[in-house]
Amino acid sequence: MDPKVADKLLELLSTDNEFRANFEKDPKAAVQSLGHDVPEGVQLLCMNTTQMASKEEIAQAREAIKEFLTSAAAYSNPHCFEAGNLGPALDDK
Repeated sequence: MDPKVADKLLELLSTDNEFRANFEKDPKAAVQSLGHDVPEGVQLLCMNTTQMASKEEIAQAREAIKEFLTSAAAYSNPHCFEAGNLGPALDDK
């Protein structure tokens, strides 16, 4: 993911309730709305959550999440935005 898109994604996930709701419903559409090109047929399962991390959790882990999202391993970890799991999910990268 382009670092500028990752920054915008993390900014909105840590501040904007409407964007967070849209992201929970359809992560693919949410990241596409920020200019991220998601190839046809790709489901962003790595961004699905049972309970999304709070705005505060995302803000606190922002740099680690950004590093993860902009790395080659970005879509291989299915718990990147899961509440209470940001540290362990990012430590496994």
